[in-house]
Amino acid sequence: MRALLFAALTMVALPTMAEKLTIERIFDGGNLAGAAPRGLQISPDGNRVTFLRARPDDQNQLDLWEYELKGGKTRLLVDSKKLEPHGEQLSDAEKARRERERTAGLHGIVSYQWSPDGKQLLIPINGKLYVYTLATPDAAPKQLDTGDNVLDPRISPKGHYVSYVRDQNLWVIDLASGDAKQLTHDGGGTVHNGEAEFVAQEEMDRSSGYWWAPDDSAIAFERYDEAKVPVTKRTELYADHTDVIDQRYPAAGTPNVAVKLGLVSPAGGQPRWVDLGKDPDIYLVRVNWLPDGKHVSYQRMPRSQQKLDLRLVDAKTLAQRTLLTETSDTWINLNDDLSFLKDGKSFLWGSERSGFHHLYLYGLDGTLKHAVSEGDWQIDGLLAVNEHAGTVYVASNKDAVPEKQVYALKLDGSTAKAPVRISQGAGMHAATFAPDGSFYLDNFSSVDTPPQVSLHKADGSLVTWIEPNKLDEKHPFWPYRDSLIKPEFGTLKAADGQILYYRLYKPAGFDPSKKYPVFDMYYGGPHAQMVANQWGDYFNQYMANQGFVVFTLDNRGMARRGRQFDSVIYQQLGAAEVDDQLVGIHWLKSQPWVDGRHIGVFGWSYGGYMTTMMLAKASNELAGGVAVAPVTNWRLYDTFYTERYLGRPQDNEAGYTRSSPMAWLDGLTSKLYLVHGMADDNVLFLNSTELMAELQKRGTQFQFMAYPGAKHGLNLPGQRSHVYHLIENFFQQQVRGVAVPVAPKPVAQPAAAATTR
Repeated sequence: MRALLFAALTMVALPTMAEKLTIERIFDGGNLAGAAPRGLQISPDGNRVTFLRARPDDQNQLDLWEYELKGGKTRLLVDSKKLEPHGEQLSDAEKARRERERTAGLHGIVSYQWSPDGKQLLIPINGKLYVYTLATPDAAPKQLDTGDNVLDPRISPKGHYVSYVRDQNLWVIDLASGDAKQLTHDGGGTVHNGEAEFVAQEEMDRSSGYWWAPDDSAIAFERYDEAKVPVTKRTELYADHTDVIDQRYPAAGTPNVAVKLGLVSPAGGQPRWVDLGKDPDIYLVRVNWLPDGKHVSYQRMPRSQQKLDLRLVDAKTLAQRTLLTETSDTWINLNDDLSFLKDGKSFLWGSERSGFHHLYLYGLDGTLKHAVSEGDWQIDGLLAVNEHAGTVYVASNKDAVPEKQVYALKLDGSTAKAPVRISQGAGMHAATFAPDGSFYLDNFSSVDTPPQVSLHKADGSLVTWIEPNKLDEKHPFWPYRDSLIKPEFGTLKAADGQILYYRLYKPAGFDPSKKYPVFDMYYGGPHAQMVANQWGDYFNQYMANQGFVVFTLDNRGMARRGRQFDSVIYQQLGAAEVDDQLVGIHWLKSQPWVDGRHIGVFGWSYGGYMTTMMLAKASNELAGGVAVAPVTNWRLYDTFYTERYLGRPQDNEAGYTRSSPMAWLDGLTSKLYLVHGMADDNVLFLNSTELMAELQKRGTQFQFMAYPGAKHGLNLPGQRSHVYHLIENFFQQQVRGVAVPVAPKPVAQPAAAATTR
C-alpha cells in the first residue's frame, strides 16, 4: 500500500456547535454545491459564457444564465418558469431520452444551443422550441411553430434551419420563411427516423440520430426498424394505477434493430442510402462530417464488438472506402476522439491499440503518420485542436489516477511521451475550450472545494473567475463546513499485482483506540470511476458523521486504467471484481480501528449486482448489504453492454451462468436488503423478482423495498430521501447492531362526518 501525494488529509474536528447534515437536506433541501453551473458553453463570438443554474427554491429546476466577459457581469437570460409557468408534461419518448441521459430528475431548461452567429439561442422546454435573441433581451423568447413533443432540436451549422424529430420523422424549419418541412415520411410503428435506438442512447453514449453537414447542404440520419426486437411486457406499478408496457427490449442474444444510414437535403426530396455492408447485424456507432461538407464518415461494429471500421463516404456519389480498422481479442471501447482537421489532409484518431487510450495522426488516405500521445498512461478524451499553433489539448489522469487534469501536446508528435500539464490544483478539471482552442473554461472541484468555474488562456493562466463559488457564509454548505471530513486516498494490490485505488473516510471524532463498523460503498462496473478527488460525496460524509468508517475501492474492470486493468472481466463478470473488493475488506479487517464483524456493503445498478455477488460469494466476510436495482441475470440485460463482455448467451452459456448470483446463492447467508423501482426500463424489475423467487424457494430470508412508478434512478418526489434512510437504517440495525428509534406516528384525527350528494 502507498498513499497518493495529496492523500494523507487529516480529519477536521467536529465542534459541538456544528449543524448536522441530514438526508432530507442532501436530497430535498436545495443544491449543497452552491452556485455550481452546468451546461457551460462559450458563445461563437467568444464574448460570453452561458450556463444552466438551479433555482434557489428548487435544485432540480434550471434557468439559463450568462457571464459577459467584457463587463464581468452575470445575469439571468431566460427564466424557465416564465416559459412554462404550469410545469412540464413530457412525452414518453422525452422521458425515456432523459432517463438515458441521466437527466430524468431535472426540469426547466435542461439543454440549449447557440446559433452560429452568436446572436440567438435555441431553447427546448416541455416539448416546445423557443428562440431567444440577445439583441432584444427584455423580449420574451419566440416560440417556433413545431407542434408539441419534439425531440433532439438543433440549429444547423450555418444557422439557416432548426431541425428536430417529431412523430418518429425528421423535420426542419426554414428560419427565414418560418416554413416547416417533413424530410422523412415512413416513421411510425417500429420505424424511427433521426433517432438513436435504445442501446445507442444507453450504452454507446450517442443520444442523437442525425448529423448536419457543416455547410447546411445535407443531413445524415439514422433509420432504424425494431420489428425483430423482442417485445418485453413490463408491468409498471404506480401508487394509483398499473400500466402494462410493451417494450421492445434487445436482451442479450436476441435480435437488434435493423439500421440504415441515409442522406437527405433540408430542401426535401428522397433520401439516398449509404451501403453499410453485407452484414446486417451491425452497430452504427458514430457519424461525423468532414469540414468540406462533401464527405461524411461513419463507424460500424459487428455484433462481437471486436472490430471497428472507419469508413469515408463521398456525399455526392456515395462511393466509399475504409480509412482504418481497429481489432481486439476482447472488445473495443468507443470514444469521441475523431477530429478531421481543417487542412483537409489529416485527422486525429483515438485508439487503445497500445493498451492505453492515445491519439494518433492519420492522413486522409488512411496512412498512419505518428502518435500524438504515447506511454503507460492514457487520455480521457480530446478537448480541442489549435491547428494554427499545432497544439492538441486532452484530459488525463496521468499524474494522479483519482484526478483529471488538462494537458497540451504537439500535433507533430514531438511531445507524445511528455505532455505539458496546464491545469493547476489537485482535483477534477472539466475543461470546455473555445472552438479555436485559444482559451478554455475550467469547471474544477476537489474533496474540499465546491465546483468553481474560471476562464483560462490556453497556457493555463487565469483570465477571470466566472463563478468562484467560495465556501463562505453565503454558501449553502457553510452551516455544515465543520462536519466536513477529508478522505484519505491510498492503494492496494490485486491478485495479479495491479494497483487498486481506494478512498477512506474515518468517522467523526475518530479515536484510533476504538473499533468502528464499515459502510463499504462501490460501483464496480465498467466505464466508471468512484475513487475521485472531487466534491459532492454527501451521503458518504453523512455516514462518516454517523460513526462509520466509509470505504470505496475501484476494482479491476473499471475505467481510466488501461486495457490490462479492464479486460480481466472478459467472458465472466463478478469474479475479478469480487476478488478485488475482498482485498479491500481484508485490508480493512487488518486495521486495529475496524470492527471486522460489522462490515456491510452497498451498491446501485452494477453496484447492486456487486452486492448480490459479494453476499453470495463471501457472506462469511460481511454482516450484510443493500442492493439497489441490481442485474441478477445477464440474459435479461441489453445486447450491446452485456455481449461486449460476455458474448452471446448461446456462445458462452457457462460464463452467463457463473456471472449471475443465482449460481452462488448457497453461500448467501448474510442479511440482504433488495430494492428496485417498479417501472425500471433499464435494469428490468424482473431481475429482482427472479432473485426473490429463487431465495424464497431456498428458504433464504431477505428484506425488500419496491418503489411504485420509479425508474432506474428512483427520481420521483421523496424516493431518494426514503431509500437513503432505508440504507442508513439497515446499516445501523443489521450491520452495526444498534436499535434505530421509530418516528412517532401522527395523532389520528376524528373521521369527518359522512355526507351524501
